[in-house]
Amino acid sequence: MNKIAFTVSIMFCALAAIAQQKPVSYKDGTQQLNGWAGKPLTGAGKSGILILPAWFGIDAHCKETATRLNKSGYHTFVADIYGEGNYPKNAREAGERSGQYKKNLEAYHRRIRLALDQLVRGGAAADRIVVIGYCFGGLGAIEAARNNFPVRGIVSFHGGLARNKEKEIAPIKPTLLICHGADDPYESQEEVLAFQDEMRKAKADWQMIYYANAVHSFTEKAAGNDNSKGAAYNELADKRSWAHMLQFLGEVCPAK
Repeated sequence: MNKIAFTVSIMFCALAAIAQQKPVSYKDGTQQLNGWAGKPLTGAGKSGILILPAWFGIDAHCKETATRLNKSGYHTFVADIYGEGNYPKNAREAGERSGQYKKNLEAYHRRIRLALDQLVRGGAAADRIVVIGYCFGGLGAIEAARNNFPVRGIVSFHGGLARNKEKEIAPIKPTLLICHGADDPYESQEEVLAFQDEMRKAKADWQMIYYANAVHSFTEKAAGNDNSKGAAYNELADKRSWAHMLQFLGEVCPAK
């Protein structure tokens, strides 16, 4: 294949991937939400993955994740938690916006459920769904398991572990995979141990994998590579956690 033909082939593949994804508008009451839906690029599988973004909301990382999962044969939907007019412009606003949902988990749960509905409307089978999330979205994924949303499993990448202590620990049905940076400064040892104790008391089917030399946001290339800042990309942890997720999906919710 000559250079021109090769370039055209690459462009065609890229356009094919883009063509399988589209923005989707939906609502929570009067609040407009803007999600991102994708269909399998291979096969005609019915399994779906709901992707919950980190504190800045839908970003390039989430869309890249969706594309990779589409290539693996999954339907995807990237949830819009904040809604039109509420997207953060900087870290301060992102902290404030995500903090509001951490304090009002019922509102967070509602936005997740609405996104699950959109995933099913896009073609995923209602009984073949996994929720994955990053950072703030990782907390959302864990909350989906804690509240026994109708999903087969959840995957949290460097997500928050704290729970509402006013609520009793109840049995958890979805299977959980927690991908955690071994040096993450935002989750204290006390919170980690409390989470593990919660999983035991909930009789959950769970696993928690630690990644050496990894801090918060280890899957986010935009986080830079300075661990001293507390949040940084770690290529090895990123690759390993992705492989662990694929293994998990193959067990609890295969693409076909």
